[in-house]
Amino acid sequence: MASSLIQDEDIVHIALAGPRVVEHLVDVVLMFEGDRQHVFRVLRGIKNRFGSTSELGLFAMEGEGLVAVPDPSRALLEERPSSATGSVVVATVEGSRPLLVEVQALLVRAYGTPRRVVSGMDPQRVALVLAVLERHLGFRVSDMDAYFKLTGGVSVDDPALDLGVALAAASSLTGTSVPGDVVVMGEVGLTGEVRRVGRVAERLNEALHLGFRRALVPSAGDFGLSIKVEGVRRLKDAVATLQMQAEPR
Repeated sequence: MASSLIQDEDIVHIALAGPRVVEHLVDVVLMFEGDRQHVFRVLRGIKNRFGSTSELGLFAMEGEGLVAVPDPSRALLEERPSSATGSVVVATVEGSRPLLVEVQALLVRAYGTPRRVVSGMDPQRVALVLAVLERHLGFRVSDMDAYFKLTGGVSVDDPALDLGVALAAASSLTGTSVPGDVVVMGEVGLTGEVRRVGRVAERLNEALHLGFRRALVPSAGDFGLSIKVEGVRRLKDAVATLQMQAEPR
């Protein structure tokens, strides 16, 4: 009787689990991500009964197979063009690891219905930032094609990307490049404010490790690091600060 009851319960659980039944049955689930056209692959923990899932591993597909990348931030930025418009480096946190990524933006006149193409980021957050740019900074983006991507084929879900998306879009629209020694981070609110993000000191330390000398963050403070930190509370202030420092292209 007990055996039949257990079997019945198992059948019920499997029916409720649906297509994720295997994930419920195993102890560890790892996801191996990456575009086959790019060299980098990302290993993420989705489920782990024995430890944290807040870890990320970056690997490169080489001739001899997969090779671990010891310095992911440096590897992702090594091909970044110098003084290019529409390019901004953002200090993100992926899992428990600070990671520097390059956000690229290209906004051009639309012929027909405007397109929104996003790679490596949440398209909804990008659409939100574009709406804030138009409403609070006066950039006319609703009739333009907008293309955004994270280089290297990686995907990151971090609110700190918002400021990078906004500044990359502004750089593309105005034709001014963001200085190459600047790294940014910050969440953008619907009223045009720049909100704080977590683990700022770790992000700054990673930027300093890669040779960045200035950082744009939601609020300045003494982090005990030899990197110049500039605090901005409003998105328009961040755009104005970088435009004053940038050179027209």
